[in-house]
Amino acid sequence: MMLLWLLARTLIMALFLSCLTPGSLNPCIEVVPNITYECMDQNLSKVPDGIPSSTKNIDLSFNPLKILRSYSFSNFSELQWLDLSRCEIETIEDKAWHGLHHLSNLILTGNPIQSFSPGSFSELTRLENLVAVETKLASLESFPIGQLITLKKLNVAHNLIHSCKLPVYFSNLTNLEHVDLSYNYIQTITVNDLQFLRENPQVNLSLDLSLNPIDFIQDQAFQGIKLHELTLRGNFNSSNIMKICLQNLAGLHVHRLILGEFKDERNLEIFEPSILEGLCDVTIDEFRLTYTNDFSDDIVKFHCLANVSAMSLAGVSIKYLEDVPKHFKWQSLSVIRCQLKQFPTLNLPFLTSLSLTMNKLPISFKTVALPTLSYLDLSRNALSFSGCCSYSDLGTNSLRHLDLSFNSVIIMSANFMGLEELQHLDFQHSTLKRVTEFSAFLSLEKLLYLDISYTNTKIDFDGIFLGLTSLNTLKMAGNSFKDNTLSNVFVNTTNLTFLDLSKCQLEQISWGVFDTLHRLQLLNMSHNNLLFLDSSHYNQLYSLSTLDCSFNRIETSKGILQHFPKSLAFFNLTNNSVACICEHQNFLQWVKDQKQLLVNVEQMTCATPVQMNTSLVLDFNNSTCYMYKTIISVSVVSVIVVSTVAFLIYHFYFHLILIAGCKKYSRGESIYDAFVIYSSQNENWVRNELVKNLEEGVPHFHLCLHYRDFIPGVAIAANIIQEGFHKSRKVIVVVSRHFIQSRWCIFEYEIAQTWQFLSSRSGIIFIVLEKVEKSLLRQQVELYRLLSRNTYLEWEDNPLGRHIFWRRLKKALLDGKASKPEQTEEEEQETATWT
Repeated sequence: MMLLWLLARTLIMALFLSCLTPGSLNPCIEVVPNITYECMDQNLSKVPDGIPSSTKNIDLSFNPLKILRSYSFSNFSELQWLDLSRCEIETIEDKAWHGLHHLSNLILTGNPIQSFSPGSFSELTRLENLVAVETKLASLESFPIGQLITLKKLNVAHNLIHSCKLPVYFSNLTNLEHVDLSYNYIQTITVNDLQFLRENPQVNLSLDLSLNPIDFIQDQAFQGIKLHELTLRGNFNSSNIMKICLQNLAGLHVHRLILGEFKDERNLEIFEPSILEGLCDVTIDEFRLTYTNDFSDDIVKFHCLANVSAMSLAGVSIKYLEDVPKHFKWQSLSVIRCQLKQFPTLNLPFLTSLSLTMNKLPISFKTVALPTLSYLDLSRNALSFSGCCSYSDLGTNSLRHLDLSFNSVIIMSANFMGLEELQHLDFQHSTLKRVTEFSAFLSLEKLLYLDISYTNTKIDFDGIFLGLTSLNTLKMAGNSFKDNTLSNVFVNTTNLTFLDLSKCQLEQISWGVFDTLHRLQLLNMSHNNLLFLDSSHYNQLYSLSTLDCSFNRIETSKGILQHFPKSLAFFNLTNNSVACICEHQNFLQWVKDQKQLLVNVEQMTCATPVQMNTSLVLDFNNSTCYMYKTIISVSVVSVIVVSTVAFLIYHFYFHLILIAGCKKYSRGESIYDAFVIYSSQNENWVRNELVKNLEEGVPHFHLCLHYRDFIPGVAIAANIIQEGFHKSRKVIVVVSRHFIQSRWCIFEYEIAQTWQFLSSRSGIIFIVLEKVEKSLLRQQVELYRLLSRNTYLEWEDNPLGRHIFWRRLKKALLDGKASKPEQTEEEEQETATWT
């Protein structure tokens, strides 16, 4: 039984292992598929098998390889970059690099290699950069690299080398450009050490000897030697030793000489400029002095460097840079991280480039006279400039590059008169004042680059960029506009290709702002407060390829989204306040349709409604909107029908009651001759005139009056219909100004119209008690029409008028009045007389 169980387990393990792909156990990280692999610190003892042969870059650092065996990399014929740092390698076998015919960079840092065989590197026929730092290398003589004819850079810093003697095999390294021997144990430099360079003047080598404890350089050691660059930093323990050693550089021709110390490693307490007097016999094109303490301000002692073309002072504790002799032929002056107490007043006729940056003390600009200056960098100085900028400030009309970024307050007072050749202008992160009070850049028709980002500028002047007809790049992020609305400030900048308007607190964009920017390729509108995406603003940007509207508050689109330029390739809408609701389903569908255009569209999330917060926009289901629309439509129709029916029932309730009453009383005899509709304001006339003459006169009429005949306890409306209309033959309407303004009177009049329609007879008699203004009468359209088309009675308070009025009214009331049996002979005669 046990045997069967072991057999089954073995079969299962075999099946499992057979399912594994060759690279499934590969411990390396695939940075770029089939190209770059990172295997750092994986406790590997050999090169893993799962790396494909097409790999070009491998990082195997911090693995205990210990021995590089032959053919270790034979499968990687395409390998170009190999890092074997700190792999505890002690032995490199012959043919360890076999097959690496394309390797150009090899890093062996931190390996305690005990010895190299003569052909250790012979296979590396295309190696260009070899780093053997901290490999316990004792000398260049024992380093077998003479066959690396393609080698350009050799770094053997931080080893045990005691001599800078360049071996004979260096003559084979015809492509060698840079040798780093820094941080070794070199103390002396003799004539023989550099014989190779003397015999091969065509070699343009850069030699770094920094941090070697040099205390002696033999006289004539550098005689007849030509170097591209020589670096001697942190080499000397005293000023005297340094001065003597520099004197023995006589005869050297070097393109760039770098002297000084390091920021965190200082050997010399005081640096006297007289030390540099030893350089009078050295031909130098560029000179750089770095990190020196207590530097004397006497620049005159730089006379041995009067003919250099480029002077650089970095980290030098110089406080004043004054009285530089005019005969100095410096074409470039760079002063970086120094401690100047005031702006240098220079008068150098040959100077074309001046960089004064990152000064540790705040300074104020002073005028200079530099007639040939074309490049000026004054960035990062906490600099104050009270009257920028014109020819009188700089004394040159050749300036093409001006950098005043990361400074203090710069007050604009001129429009760059005399500086018309400027092509690059940078004010970013400086506080600009008065820049919107006039067209400050009017003279800069040749300017190609302008940066006013984060300058605390509030743009309320549309002419701020007048004159910039050649401008290609405009950066104005971190500023603001009047009313947070982007105004028409780009009318003249028709050549813009790059425009940055990020973080400008924009809420709106004026119409036509971008209509003249037909060449614009990149537009950054990110980190603003835009609420809508309106494609009509961008439809004139025919060359636009990149549009960034990320980090706004865009909820949806405005208008049709088909107007974006056809050239648009990258559109960023991430980090907005997209509202994932059915009202915006057209916009949400557009987002889904533009997956290839929109950058990181899969990261776009909903902000509202709350239940969809942080949900992906692409997950929004449009089909639910159609279902909701159907439900809402049915609900709305139902509500409208029910509301309409309820309204009709409510509005015509009394009319319906009237219809029912008409059916009930249609065959019965009327009790009253007329129901009187009047305003309570006219009750005196009704009592004293109408009632007295009709009910007390001959013939006798019986009127229905609400104050007398309505039944107590019954609703007024019910009394009007049941007692007034149903039991009366006629209706008398007493029209007056008060009648028209009374809601009850109008209600009774409307019921009277329905009553007349249902009874199929002309039963309404209109009495106009007083003249009513037409404007007031027109408020009741139907009443106005009836009075215009029908005969009505007018009350006139005079004997003749009264006689005619009562005669006509009684005649109208007698129409349809049946004779009563109890009527007396006298009444019958009177009735006959009236009829």
